Amino acid sequence: MTEVPSADLPDRDHQTPTEVDDATVAALGQLSEALETCERARGHLYSFHQLTGSADIQLGQSVDALREAGHTELADRLDRDLVGRNVIAGRWTFQIVEDYDDTYWSLFRELEEQARDELAGGRRHLYEARLKQRERTKGVAHHEATPGDLHSGA
Repeated sequence: MTEVPSADLPDRDHQTPTEVDDATVAALGQLSEALETCERARGHLYSFHQLTGSADIQLGQSVDALREAGHTELADRLDRDLVGRNVIAGRWTFQIVEDYDDTYWSLFRELEEQARDELAGGRRHLYEARLKQRERTKGVAHHEATPGDLHSGA
Protein backbone atom coordinates (compact mmCIF):
# COMPACT_ATOMS: atom_id res chain seq x y z
CA MET A 1 0.00 0.00 0.00
CA THR A 2 1.29 3.46 -0.90
CA GLU A 3 1.67 5.84 2.00
CA VAL A 4 -0.39 9.01 1.62
CA PRO A 5 1.51 12.23 2.36
CA SER A 6 0.22 13.75 5.62
CA ALA A 7 -0.61 17.00 3.79
CA ASP A 8 -3.11 15.05 1.67
CA LEU A 9 -5.05 13.63 4.64
CA PRO A 10 -8.04 15.12 6.45
CA ASP A 11 -7.23 17.28 9.45
CA ARG A 12 -6.52 15.33 12.64
CA ASP A 13 -10.07 15.85 13.96
CA HIS A 14 -11.44 13.97 10.94
CA GLN A 15 -9.00 11.06 10.82
CA THR A 16 -10.37 7.79 12.14
CA PRO A 17 -8.48 6.61 15.22
CA THR A 18 -6.71 3.29 14.52
CA GLU A 19 -8.78 1.42 17.13
CA VAL A 20 -12.11 2.37 15.49
CA ASP A 21 -13.39 -0.21 13.00
CA ASP A 22 -15.39 0.36 9.81
CA ALA A 23 -18.65 -0.89 11.33
CA THR A 24 -18.35 1.63 14.17
CA VAL A 25 -17.64 4.47 11.75
CA ALA A 26 -20.71 3.47 9.72
CA ALA A 27 -22.90 3.20 12.84
CA LEU A 28 -21.75 6.59 14.12
CA GLY A 29 -22.43 8.00 10.66
CA GLN A 30 -26.00 6.72 10.85
CA LEU A 31 -26.41 8.18 14.33
CA SER A 32 -25.07 11.53 13.11
CA GLU A 33 -27.46 11.47 10.16
CA ALA A 34 -30.36 10.75 12.51
CA LEU A 35 -29.36 13.74 14.66
CA GLU A 36 -29.14 15.93 11.56
CA THR A 37 -32.70 14.89 10.67
CA CYS A 38 -33.78 15.74 14.21
CA GLU A 39 -32.12 19.16 13.83
CA ARG A 40 -34.07 19.73 10.61
CA ALA A 41 -37.31 18.74 12.35
CA ARG A 42 -36.50 21.20 15.13
CA GLY A 43 -35.96 23.91 12.54
CA HIS A 44 -39.36 23.18 11.05
CA LEU A 45 -40.85 23.34 14.52
CA TYR A 46 -39.32 26.80 15.00
CA SER A 47 -40.73 27.80 11.59
CA PHE A 48 -44.15 26.56 12.76
CA HIS A 49 -43.73 28.60 15.94
CA GLN A 50 -42.78 31.79 14.12
CA LEU A 51 -45.36 31.41 11.35
CA THR A 52 -48.15 30.74 13.83
CA GLY A 53 -47.10 33.77 15.90
CA SER A 54 -47.04 35.94 12.77
CA ALA A 55 -50.47 34.64 11.76
CA ASP A 56 -51.85 35.55 15.19
CA ILE A 57 -50.44 39.09 14.93
CA GLN A 58 -51.92 39.45 11.43
CA LEU A 59 -55.21 38.09 12.73
CA GLY A 60 -55.25 40.76 15.44
CA GLN A 61 -54.62 43.43 12.81
CA SER A 62 -57.47 42.08 10.67
CA VAL A 63 -59.77 42.12 13.71
CA ASP A 64 -58.93 45.80 14.21
CA ALA A 65 -59.58 46.51 10.53
CA LEU A 66 -62.92 44.68 10.61
CA ARG A 67 -63.93 46.62 13.71
CA GLU A 68 -62.94 49.92 12.06
CA ALA A 69 -64.97 48.92 8.97
CA GLY A 70 -68.03 48.52 11.17
CA HIS A 71 -68.11 44.72 11.44
CA THR A 72 -67.92 44.65 15.21
CA GLU A 73 -69.84 41.42 15.77
CA LEU A 74 -67.48 39.43 13.51
CA ALA A 75 -64.45 41.25 14.95
CA ASP A 76 -65.59 40.49 18.49
CA ARG A 77 -66.09 36.79 17.67
CA LEU A 78 -62.64 36.48 16.03
CA ASP A 79 -61.03 38.37 18.91
CA ARG A 80 -62.77 36.25 21.57
CA ASP A 81 -62.48 32.81 19.91
CA LEU A 82 -59.28 32.89 17.86
CA VAL A 83 -56.81 35.67 18.78
CA GLY A 84 -54.38 34.21 21.34
CA ARG A 85 -55.97 30.76 21.21
CA ASN A 86 -53.93 27.72 22.23
CA VAL A 87 -52.76 25.75 19.18
CA ILE A 88 -53.07 22.46 21.08
CA ALA A 89 -54.66 21.84 24.47
CA GLY A 90 -53.15 24.29 26.96
CA ARG A 91 -50.20 25.22 24.77
CA TRP A 92 -48.96 27.98 22.55
CA THR A 93 -46.23 27.13 20.06
CA PHE A 94 -43.38 28.32 22.31
CA GLN A 95 -44.41 25.65 24.82
CA ILE A 96 -44.36 22.98 22.11
CA VAL A 97 -40.84 24.08 21.11
CA GLU A 98 -39.68 24.06 24.72
CA ASP A 99 -41.13 20.59 25.36
CA TYR A 100 -39.49 19.23 22.19
CA ASP A 101 -36.15 20.73 23.17
CA ASP A 102 -36.32 19.55 26.78
CA THR A 103 -37.83 16.11 26.19
CA TYR A 104 -36.25 14.90 22.94
CA TRP A 105 -33.76 17.15 21.15
CA SER A 106 -31.42 17.87 24.08
CA LEU A 107 -31.20 14.17 25.04
CA PHE A 108 -30.61 13.19 21.39
CA ARG A 109 -27.68 15.64 21.17
CA GLU A 110 -26.28 14.48 24.50
CA LEU A 111 -26.39 10.78 23.62
CA GLU A 112 -24.96 11.31 20.12
CA GLU A 113 -22.04 13.23 21.63
CA GLN A 114 -21.58 10.54 24.28
CA ALA A 115 -21.45 7.85 21.58
CA ARG A 116 -18.80 9.80 19.65
CA ASP A 117 -16.79 10.40 22.82
CA GLU A 118 -16.88 6.72 23.86
CA LEU A 119 -16.35 5.16 20.45
CA ALA A 120 -14.29 7.64 18.41
CA GLY A 121 -12.52 9.97 20.80
CA GLY A 122 -15.15 12.66 20.23
CA ARG A 123 -14.40 12.96 16.54
CA ARG A 124 -17.30 14.09 14.37
CA HIS A 125 -18.24 13.20 10.79
CA LEU A 126 -15.71 10.39 10.36
CA TYR A 127 -17.95 8.66 7.82
CA GLU A 128 -18.21 11.84 5.74
CA ALA A 129 -14.46 12.48 6.04
CA ARG A 130 -13.80 9.00 4.66
CA LEU A 131 -16.27 9.65 1.85
CA LYS A 132 -14.50 12.91 0.99
CA GLN A 133 -11.12 11.14 0.88
CA ARG A 134 -12.55 8.47 -1.40
CA GLU A 135 -14.45 10.82 -3.73
CA ARG A 136 -12.12 13.79 -4.17
CA THR A 137 -9.49 13.97 -6.91
CA LYS A 138 -6.17 14.39 -5.12
CA GLY A 139 -3.92 17.12 -6.47
CA VAL A 140 -6.73 18.92 -8.32
CA ALA A 141 -7.84 22.44 -7.38
CA HIS A 142 -10.96 22.56 -5.21
CA HIS A 143 -10.47 18.93 -4.16
CA GLU A 144 -8.02 19.71 -1.33
CA ALA A 145 -8.11 17.63 1.85
CA THR A 146 -8.15 20.71 4.11
CA PRO A 147 -8.29 24.50 3.70
CA GLY A 148 -4.56 24.64 4.46
CA ASP A 149 -3.87 22.60 1.33
CA LEU A 150 -5.03 25.52 -0.85
CA HIS A 151 -1.64 27.16 -0.38
CA SER A 152 0.46 24.02 -0.65
CA GLY A 153 -0.85 22.95 -4.06
CA ALA A 154 -1.98 19.52 -2.73
